[in-house]
Amino acid sequence: MSRIQALFERKPRRVLNVYCTAGFPQLDSTLPVMLALQEQGADLIELGMPYSDPLADGTVIQQSSAAALANGMTIRVLFDQLRHFRQHIHLPVVLMGYMNPVLQYGFEQFCADAAAAGVDGLILPDLPEYEFETEYGAIIRRSGLDFIFLVTPETSEARIRQLDHLSSGFLYAVSSSSTTGSDKKMSDVESYLQRLKSMELKNPILVGFGIKDRTTFDAACAHANGAIIGSAFIQALEGSADVRKATASFLQGVLG
Repeated sequence: MSRIQALFERKPRRVLNVYCTAGFPQLDSTLPVMLALQEQGADLIELGMPYSDPLADGTVIQQSSAAALANGMTIRVLFDQLRHFRQHIHLPVVLMGYMNPVLQYGFEQFCADAAAAGVDGLILPDLPEYEFETEYGAIIRRSGLDFIFLVTPETSEARIRQLDHLSSGFLYAVSSSSTTGSDKKMSDVESYLQRLKSMELKNPILVGFGIKDRTTFDAACAHANGAIIGSAFIQALEGSADVRKATASFLQGVLG
């Protein structure tokens, strides 16, 4: 059983996945931020690999990616930072990024190095379903990594079931067809989440995009296994001289 599966076995409700950008706010902030998230009650860490053209990300995460790249963050530097992180961090960790830099690194080598470091899964929003099925999925599985697909309110039931079948770990339910950080009333997506719940899918469901505080986290958890917070946490880290203190303050506001 993978770390992600074990998490949902142990805690099937109110799972909090927090996104942070590797190398932000400083190049050497990656592990301190991850440690702070673990200490302050996050259940899962989604670690963003900065990229110059992050299609699914809103302004806040785009700016954090630009800052991390300016700091000198690359996939190679990230794996060097993660080399011994399992000595200190027991939470499941998922890498989120885009295909271009992964392909430049070498897809098979990337998966092998991620697994060797102790990473649990991948989110690559621009990896098409067909390419996953015909080429990349087998490489990911051989490395023992989970792979998480995204679904939206516009995704058909047949496609949701297919992406659920291909996914492992969890299914990422985008709350709206927009970018991260967009304001979205959770009441507007309630019927969508209820529809997903009624489908009795294989994977647990985590809701992302627009989750930013206790109110939106609670609303998402009413119809899913948990939620993903990204842009709001990045904003909390911006300009902070103490990432541990900033993380504690932010997560206290979400979890109470």
